Amino acid sequence: MTKKKVRNIPAGKPDYLKPLPMKGWLIIAGVVLLIGGLVWWNDSKDENRWTYIAKFGIKLPLKYAVHGIDVSHHNARINWDKLKNSRTEEVGIDFVYIKATEGATHLDREFQRNWKEAKRVGMKRGAYHFYNPRVMSDRQVDNFIGQVELLPGDLPPVLDLETDARKPNDIIVKGVRNWLILIEKHYGVRPIIYVNEHFYKKYIAGNFDDYPLWLAGYSRNHIDDLASDAHVLFWQHSEKGWADGIHGFVDYNVFLHEPGNWEGLGEVR
Repeated sequence: MTKKKVRNIPAGKPDYLKPLPMKGWLIIAGVVLLIGGLVWWNDSKDENRWTYIAKFGIKLPLKYAVHGIDVSHHNARINWDKLKNSRTEEVGIDFVYIKATEGATHLDREFQRNWKEAKRVGMKRGAYHFYNPRVMSDRQVDNFIGQVELLPGDLPPVLDLETDARKPNDIIVKGVRNWLILIEKHYGVRPIIYVNEHFYKKYIAGNFDDYPLWLAGYSRNHIDDLASDAHVLFWQHSEKGWADGIHGFVDYNVFLHEPGNWEGLGEVR
């Protein structure tokens, strides 16, 4: 058998460690410049000033001055004193929407406590109703009115439309319209519609363009291309935030208008 020649490799100088040729360095430099350019371009387009806030665990659009969250029994027992003081030098939690009712008979089991505690600690509060298309809208109106008393300074009521329950489009639109009309008649303030992008295009656009909206869109940097003919008040931009006094994730929202418009929001006409 022929013996294989073995090369003598100087100690401390492995054969595979060779100087990177100039071409390799140029490729690396080009990749670094490309990444840097993309980061710069993205930052230059960041009109909303997205900034990571470690205390809240997410990026917030600091272009806007008013930020808030929405809660329900899924957030368990909330420490409202801690929540009230959950802020940094840059931003805090300025409002909270609280789930009140669902369908014709369901009451969120934490609503009454949350509603009173938000008032006690001085947080601007609002109540929302989770709409069930399987149930007559009149009965859903009665459920909400029976649980929610609005006081001066409270935010407008919200209709949360997240499920179609396999009902025809016209039935859903008719029921939503009835709920909105009766709620406005009772409280003297126009309610807000909460929907995701899909439901906005399917049920709201062209049917409720004169109603204020609260849109959910988690994968977006802005929502300027949505609801061009409607008045969008709130944008729910994340469902993965943190807040002192709340265990687990919480939804984060931003008020899309000037702070001067914030103070008068919800005033009875």
